[in-house]
Amino acid sequence: MQWTSILAIYFLLWVGSAFFLLPFGVRTHDEAGIEKVPGQADSAPADFRPGRLALRATVIAAVLTAVFVANYTYGWVELQDLNIFTGAPKLPEYK
Repeated sequence: MQWTSILAIYFLLWVGSAFFLLPFGVRTHDEAGIEKVPGQADSAPADFRPGRLALRATVIAAVLTAVFVANYTYGWVELQDLNIFTGAPKLPEYK
């Protein structure tokens, strides 16, 4: 697998991880007991920390990318293993 493919997979997993992590650990101003600014949405986070979110997404994406590359290298789970329909043709191997 080329390093550019690994980088693209890492980027996709990073974005997915970041969006998955967005709602976790968020508290509104009402929950935190802080006054709201006039015109502020009720659901706005009181203390949004994008650096912490990026760090968590980086770690999760790195682990998922490592698992993906290891599976690609060693072939633990192949396309035929994910087939839920019976009688699917066997695909040729490309190496």
